[in-house]
Amino acid sequence: MSELGGVGQEIMLENDRVRVWHITLAPGETQPLHHHGLPYVVIAVQGARNVIHTAAGERIEADEETGGVVFREPGATHTLTNAGDTVYVARIVELKA
Repeated sequence: MSELGGVGQEIMLENDRVRVWHITLAPGETQPLHHHGLPYVVIAVQGARNVIHTAAGERIEADEETGGVVFREPGATHTLTNAGDTVYVARIVELKA
């Protein structure tokens, strides 16, 4: 497996309980392959039509509405591509404790 990227593009806050990432993807842009080792919450600040490609080769439609919030269990290794025509902006909150 190639070297993994970050869960997001910038860490906005980190302490012993959480790590908060910022991510922005323009239409057609892809977040590099990354691994979620912690449970996390995704908060869509500006939603988009996204597609997840897992390390196992699975393709998952992941439309996210503006203001939407989802909880995800740890363990996923994937890329995220903005397949829509709007800019995607989100916060990813990893739960450490």
